[in-house]
Amino acid sequence: MSTPTRIIDLDRWEAQLPGLVDGYRTAHPFPFTAIDDFLEADAATEAMHAFPRVQDEGWIHYVHVNEKKHGLNKLDRLPPYLRKVIEELNTDRFVHWLEKLTGIDGLHADDMLEGGGLHQSQRGGFLNIHADFTVHPHKRNWKRRVNVLVYLNEGWQPGWGGDLELWERDMSACGQKVAPLFNRCVIFNTDEDSYHGLPDPIMCPEGMTRKSIALYYFTIEKDAPRLRTTNYRARPKDGIKSAAIWLDKQAIAGYTRVKRAFGLNDDFMSRVLNLFGRKRS
Repeated sequence: MSTPTRIIDLDRWEAQLPGLVDGYRTAHPFPFTAIDDFLEADAATEAMHAFPRVQDEGWIHYVHVNEKKHGLNKLDRLPPYLRKVIEELNTDRFVHWLEKLTGIDGLHADDMLEGGGLHQSQRGGFLNIHADFTVHPHKRNWKRRVNVLVYLNEGWQPGWGGDLELWERDMSACGQKVAPLFNRCVIFNTDEDSYHGLPDPIMCPEGMTRKSIALYYFTIEKDAPRLRTTNYRARPKDGIKSAAIWLDKQAIAGYTRVKRAFGLNDDFMSRVLNLFGRKRS
């Protein structure tokens, strides 16, 4: 099969902006949209087939109380076609389209892919409800504003779970669920109280994974914004588990501050988490 010549039809999505803008900005529980058939069909298929295995070199293994997932965020380690997809979604034209959709001017793509890139979760994987970190760990004036997630899960079944949950700003209830269907793109504002996650273990068959491309966009502020690390939150039904969620959040916050101060990358954190994971098992 030949390599697709076009990854995303921006002419199409620019023409549909008037119909997307109002729905995005008035969405509940916070501004978001879910767009199906986002990439060109053959490009989405090519990207899905190019997705590397969790066992391949370069994956960061985020395994602790609040999450069990895997990330690959070094551009030079990505398969060439997935790198092309990410570069396309980081172009000035696409970023300008995001500005018009969200109403947030001055967005910038993150060429470091900090916390983003490729995400993958195996059976049993989860990510507790949280609001994202507010400031780029290595660019102190960069404030995080928008998330773009592109799902690459062909044939995903409802019984496997893995829905992205968007929670009320007061964490009283889940406001929306979005299934991680093939070639669906979810875009949402990353405010201090835009709580989201997939808190229940994924039940896909062994050998399958929940795959996504995750890209984050920032504004450059005149004054350095207040740093707030990833804010994991317990759900009302989490009960005694709430204490573990809080304690783990404090540990991750401490690591994030050290990482920011000393310029560490998440490869180091992956090794630490894997060590503790082996001790727990």
